[in-house]
Amino acid sequence: MKKARPSAVIENKKARRNYEVSETLEAGIVLTGSEVKSLRSGRARLDDAYAVPAGSGLALINMQIDRYTHASVFNHEEKRSRELLLHKKEILQLKSQIQEKRMTVVPLKCYFNDRGRVKLLLGVARGKKQADKREDEKKKDAGREIARALKEHNKRS
Repeated sequence: MKKARPSAVIENKKARRNYEVSETLEAGIVLTGSEVKSLRSGRARLDDAYAVPAGSGLALINMQIDRYTHASVFNHEEKRSRELLLHKKEILQLKSQIQEKRMTVVPLKCYFNDRGRVKLLLGVARGKKQADKREDEKKKDAGREIARALKEHNKRS
């Protein structure tokens, strides 16, 4: 029987608010040892991160992985660009969406899969305008009000 590993999950909570995500896909990421250890302890942020075409692949920019305290001399830079691991077909598709359709590739979630590998859930997205954000907030509030009213109604019956 395999022992369950704790899978640290780092989510980009601002992504769904600031972007309209049309599709998602899973990608690997090239990391150093101290970065993996820091991720296992949940010390990373995806808030300002995004992917850009770099050479024959994609690179993740602005993902902050805090320094690992026990790494001493062999530590990593916190905000370096990191290469994403995708199939060639996926890379070509994403590059065309970025250049032609003016889409943005943002990380939605960073987690460890069942084999202990670090994976990123990427979203192909378009930026929302301020009015769209307000509209979404109104819909959320209306949904909460309806749920509250139904709960009260069911308590009385």
